[in-house]
Amino acid sequence: MGNNQMLLENYETGVIKRFLVGPNECEVTGLTWGKDKKNMFVGIQHPGEKNPEKCHFPNGDNTVLRSAILAVTRNDAGLIG
Repeated sequence: MGNNQMLLENYETGVIKRFLVGPNECEVTGLTWGKDKKNMFVGIQHPGEKNPEKCHFPNGDNTVLRSAILAVTRNDAGLIG
């Protein structure tokens, strides 16, 4: 497994674009939104599980890579989705 990614589609045009790319050997999972639709949450599971030396994902203590939840917001504080 390389870099897992999340794609998005413009329903009006049918154009598909890459929204985000995860760290090496991860699984991008668990997409959900906050109640106000101004925050989107995305799970990153088991980054660098087999080859941690090839994965550059912040883990705090630089020992064990951990799964994480990313909070995504817009720069203009607008709605997401």
